[in-house]
Amino acid sequence: MRFSPQMRDLSWLVARPIAHRGRHDWKNGLVENSQSAFAAAISGNYAIECDLQITREGEAVVFHDETLDRVMQAKGWVNQHSVAELKALSYRHGKDRIQTLAEMLTQVAGKVPLVIELKSHWNGDEALALRALKVLEPYDGPYALMSFDPDVIATVATYSPQTVRGIVADRVVDSYYAGLSFDRRMEMRHFSHLSRTRPHFVSFNYMELPFQPVQNIRAAGHPVISWTIHSQAAANQARRYSDQITFEDFAA
Repeated sequence: MRFSPQMRDLSWLVARPIAHRGRHDWKNGLVENSQSAFAAAISGNYAIECDLQITREGEAVVFHDETLDRVMQAKGWVNQHSVAELKALSYRHGKDRIQTLAEMLTQVAGKVPLVIELKSHWNGDEALALRALKVLEPYDGPYALMSFDPDVIATVATYSPQTVRGIVADRVVDSYYAGLSFDRRMEMRHFSHLSRTRPHFVSFNYMELPFQPVQNIRAAGHPVISWTIHSQAAANQARRYSDQITFEDFAA
């Protein structure tokens, strides 16, 4: 697609495939969102998608789930642990340790773009977004922040309007959203939050494309990223309706 003049500077965002949670590979000890997975992505010259959670003392750490159970040799809520406690824990595979956002930025050092998802507890808490913005303030490399939660991105838009930001989305039919109010789910499905989130891009579930609200945003000149792509066939399909893919499990 051709970007509108005001969005032309976002070409870096879609210039190369985006490694989902880094170039992870469980079988070879490369855990998602880990230093090893990010090193592998950098080696392949891929952009990196990663996730942030907040710790007990309000630090941003690179981790996807709200709880430790799935990927760590431990159980419990991430936000009930300190950074020191989290760093003392082992992943189920590999030898990495959980990184803070600051440590990850030092590792990447602008070598490849970062597409950073702010995970939400859907409770209006601004702490993670504000901490991420603070840590990212001196960073010179290309990066964007995104979230499923419009409130989180509205916070980014309010406190740092110059920060590239995006909405992660789907058609809001998954049981994951059952705890949200009907009005909130409809706001997300129909993108009626745009006046307050003012996103620069959308990251959308490729299996639910084409979807008219997303195509409207793309037609207006805003990049669309698709997720999560697991094969070349899926990549070919996704690229019909999006400007770049977020991938894992194959060499994009």
